[in-house]
Amino acid sequence: MGKRKTQRKSVALLDSDDDSSVSSSSTLRSDLMSVSGTEEVPLDKDSLLDQALEALFEKRGSTREKALSSIVEAFNGNLQHQFVEKNFVTLLHQCLNSFKRGSAQEISSASHVIGLLALTVGCEDKAHEILEESFSAISQALKSPSELSKISSLLECLAIITFVGGKEPEETERSMQLMWQLVRPKLGSNVVASKPSTALITAVVSAWSFLLTTMDGWRLDTKNWQESISYFSSLLDKEDRSVRIAAGEALALIFEMGSLEKFSVEAKGSSDGSQERFTHIQGLKAKILNQVRNLSAEAGGKGSAKKDLNNQRNLFRDILEFIEDGYSPESSMKIGGDSISTSTWSQLIQLNFLKRFLGGGFVKHMQENEFIQEVLGFEPKRKHFSGSERHISSTEKRLYKSPNSVLNKARTQQLNKDRMLSQVFSYNWIGKVTSKLMGLSQLICFELNVRHDGQAVLWDFSIAHSPNFTEAYSTKS
Repeated sequence: MGKRKTQRKSVALLDSDDDSSVSSSSTLRSDLMSVSGTEEVPLDKDSLLDQALEALFEKRGSTREKALSSIVEAFNGNLQHQFVEKNFVTLLHQCLNSFKRGSAQEISSASHVIGLLALTVGCEDKAHEILEESFSAISQALKSPSELSKISSLLECLAIITFVGGKEPEETERSMQLMWQLVRPKLGSNVVASKPSTALITAVVSAWSFLLTTMDGWRLDTKNWQESISYFSSLLDKEDRSVRIAAGEALALIFEMGSLEKFSVEAKGSSDGSQERFTHIQGLKAKILNQVRNLSAEAGGKGSAKKDLNNQRNLFRDILEFIEDGYSPESSMKIGGDSISTSTWSQLIQLNFLKRFLGGGFVKHMQENEFIQEVLGFEPKRKHFSGSERHISSTEKRLYKSPNSVLNKARTQQLNKDRMLSQVFSYNWIGKVTSKLMGLSQLICFELNVRHDGQAVLWDFSIAHSPNFTEAYSTKS
């Protein structure tokens, strides 16, 4: 496997003016400021987070939903290390309580808060505690029929907390298996499975692939992963383009990890039906290659969105080049004044998943979250201060910018004083002359001093006829 020197680059730009790149929304800003008269008085952000945390104990669901939304925005706007240090256990348990008694919207917001909590604490024992405390609750919440938005949020949450807090491969496989059951459930003989929606399939495959990036392909169970590859191959024939793209990325990752090669080697070296299994795997690889080739050149049908079609073509062209020639895709994404590049499918999948999950907080976390920086290998050139800039009210703007303001008057006086001092000068001459008085030669010493104080000229003149006699003159003009 290698990198092609002249290969096509996929460049993803993150516009700093775009709403999704803004670290805090107008809702959060309105929560953080209290307007009194014409002046805006900033409030303590920690106290607002404390109030939101207290609101999670309220019985009214709408109050809890609003509080969770405020917490999400606060965590997107800044890394709340101090708040998490003080309230880690309380926040986690209240979010888990929302799984039991909350609406679909409340569960979605609580899931997002738990994911942000894990990303904030990073690779610590607390992250593993989040995974252990949350897994059972998420598992139960996924079993209950509900809205797709709730299921998608739960899947993202499970993927994030496993990605951050999973210490052993078995823990990651446990989460991946739970996801897998949503689209490929194990049923009894008298149970009919409901057909999963395309949106659910896309969410499951994306979260599953994200966790697969942390696994060692050569430790995977052959039977289970062969089933996964066959399933992803079948998804490439689906009509929904988002399903095809998610399945294509998963297959590209599996090829990158060398899983198909592993299965082929194991099948070839096995004494039990080895030839049949080896032939099946080789045939599966040829089928996938043909599917990828067709999707890379698919013609647009009626009603087909041109942008989505181009995205699909570009993706499957990259996959085709990777399978046939081993050239890894390269991508570059701008983050503020910096940029991050990826050169493997694993890196690309991780970056895109974290970007989708963080949304408007993506830039802030990329710039300041050391855990994410370490995972993605990103080193920002410029260090950004964690404290937010102080807001200047309209009253303060008038105070500073008006020509009649106290500040500007003082500035004018200082400029006039500096100008006056620059005009002050001082000259001093000392000389000696010899004169004849009463026929006698006499040495006369004189000193002339002229200076200007910005208003008038002052001069002093003194003559020393002898050491014991001096005449002095002074005037002002």
